[in-house]
Amino acid sequence: MNFYTNTHPYYCGIDLHARLLYVCVIDDKSEVLVHKKVKDSPEELLALLTPYLGNIVVGVECMHCWYWVSDFCRQHNIDFVLGHALYMKAIHGGKTKNDKIDSFKIAKLLRGGNFPLAYNYPNELRATRDLLRRRTKLVRFGADLKAHVSNTVSQYNYPAHSLNLRYPKSREKMSNVFDDISVQRNIDIDLNIVAHIETELRQVEGFIEKQAKQHNARDFYLLKSIAGVGQILALTILYEIGDINRFESVQNFASYSRLVKCKAESAGKAYGTQGNKIGNAHLKWAFSEMAVLYLRGNDKARAYLNKLQKRMSKAKALSALAHKLGRCVYFMLKRQKAFDEKRFLAG
Repeated sequence: MNFYTNTHPYYCGIDLHARLLYVCVIDDKSEVLVHKKVKDSPEELLALLTPYLGNIVVGVECMHCWYWVSDFCRQHNIDFVLGHALYMKAIHGGKTKNDKIDSFKIAKLLRGGNFPLAYNYPNELRATRDLLRRRTKLVRFGADLKAHVSNTVSQYNYPAHSLNLRYPKSREKMSNVFDDISVQRNIDIDLNIVAHIETELRQVEGFIEKQAKQHNARDFYLLKSIAGVGQILALTILYEIGDINRFESVQNFASYSRLVKCKAESAGKAYGTQGNKIGNAHLKWAFSEMAVLYLRGNDKARAYLNKLQKRMSKAKALSALAHKLGRCVYFMLKRQKAFDEKRFLAG
């Protein structure tokens, strides 16, 4: 956990909501100078902060509408820090909780050096990253629909099918399978939505390819040197990482990517693990997917996995492989070197 420890004459805590914000400004002696609720208006926020420009830092908790505040502060050369939502428990632990109290606590955390930091993702790459995340949700939704078709086939004891429903001809073959017209109508709903999703996916992937030119092309081709890593997976990893230099060590990167589990201990006793959901879920998915794709048609990789399975279960062996791939990606991007399979498997 990293904290913001820089000192300023003034500290501004904002309890941010979609349509309003509660602003609290304190000085270095914790005296409250401003404590006011305003609309989500850059003009109103600027009017409150104008007397303190050049000497103030603004802190907000990470939630879905923080983008505009970050861009506002960047435009007016105001120091801005983003608070990690899972670590900011001090603003949730009081007996009484409201927007006014929360904004004051955020300002106090800033002043005291206890404000837990989240990554303020650059606005130039933000929209493309969000589009990649949206694409992933579409893929998962389509997978749920395809699974429902397969489950319905089993439910009515029809012969199992091996059709890939992403293709129009496969969907046509499923359009008249069931004798009961109500069951068939249920399946047609899935097939029609899958058809729309596949059309959108093709279009959005083409759009992402054009927009992704903003990112470092060398990093993109470095990732594609790993067997099984395609265009979308490489772009997802790059846009979720942002700048690899923000991670001081490979351990920090592995923790951020949810590739390690942290022990919970007290008085010399272990109580299992905790914090498994703190970090970037999209990177966790990407490296898990990378491990499976790396094994596909790769005899040397399968031999390595079998070697791991002599010491652990298959699930743990796949997690270990994903962790190893994550560490490898970190050093590849840091050192600007392509993937060396011989060295990777020898380790």
